[in-house]
Amino acid sequence: MAELTWSGSGWLAAGEPVGERPEAAEIDRLRPLLGLNVGWPDQEVPTGALTALAAAGVPLRAAASPGWAEPGLARLLAAWTPGEPEENPPPHSVTALRREEHSVRLRRHGLSLLGVPPRGTPSVSVVMSTMRPHLLGGALAQIAAQRRVETEVLLGLHGVPADHPEVRRAVEDSGLPVRVTEAPAAVPFGEVLNLAAAGASGEYVAKWDDDDWYGPEHLADLLLARAYSGADIVGTAAEFFHLEPLGVTVRRTDYTSEIWSDHVAGGTILSGRDLFTRTGGFPALPRGVDAAFLKAAHAEGARIYRTHGLGYMLRRSVSAEHTWRLPLAHFLRVASYQWYGFAPSLILEAS
Repeated sequence: MAELTWSGSGWLAAGEPVGERPEAAEIDRLRPLLGLNVGWPDQEVPTGALTALAAAGVPLRAAASPGWAEPGLARLLAAWTPGEPEENPPPHSVTALRREEHSVRLRRHGLSLLGVPPRGTPSVSVVMSTMRPHLLGGALAQIAAQRRVETEVLLGLHGVPADHPEVRRAVEDSGLPVRVTEAPAAVPFGEVLNLAAAGASGEYVAKWDDDDWYGPEHLADLLLARAYSGADIVGTAAEFFHLEPLGVTVRRTDYTSEIWSDHVAGGTILSGRDLFTRTGGFPALPRGVDAAFLKAAHAEGARIYRTHGLGYMLRRSVSAEHTWRLPLAHFLRVASYQWYGFAPSLILEAS
């Protein structure tokens, strides 16, 4: 940890001046730190630098803040207690994860104070295909729980009739506007998605996988990342995996986040509807649909940005049940951390 202090004329971060609108080089200098302890002065002073550091995701900490500090920021500063950094953390360590979660919350709040994204409630058409009616209720409930967005669901039933009891119950219980498209099981997965997506009316189109877990800020975080990056397509890193047959959760950290990339987690792709339509949507393939869509969009000049994956967890059962067919042993090999049971990031807000 380093100190963020008031010099009498401006803020000093780790002993060096930091402006009200810090340059990228100023922020980059602070990235390797565990965080900054905020030393509030006795008198009220400008706090633009703190807001900017928060918006950049620099971890800030203050056990107590003066009454003139912005209340939301003050609460966040007190909510994190940094742990000692570990050179060789055990497989179950959460010290670094708690720091990253704090960074995400600070960035959300700081950017909102700066007016990013613009005010208003964006509309998102969520495209989902399923062959598994028993998963539909949970998937629709997670979509219904999304905050700060308006959603419609474009549901492609892949070899499942619309009058299936579990389908009817899930749709009715969701309270969402759901447009259902039926397709025989022999139709390629990508074509089912495209048939469903043809009815999109939202400003944005987002892909959703029926068997994964999404936090209630998932879509809002994607739109936030799109706003501050200027990207055409956004998605998350594939970090958390729950390996159901083993009863284990793993986290891989080799996919870095907050970067430009040609790869994002397939179940998290979000693009503008105009771009989605212009690139032809999802290709009519039985598998590899996400990668093919991203490749085609990239070839058309689309800029793809990968944000954090803390609000998303992939479910892995036996490989035959997934279009992305990798053995469970693969995920154990690439894992940086592993825990027994269902152990998502707190950003997922799993109950």
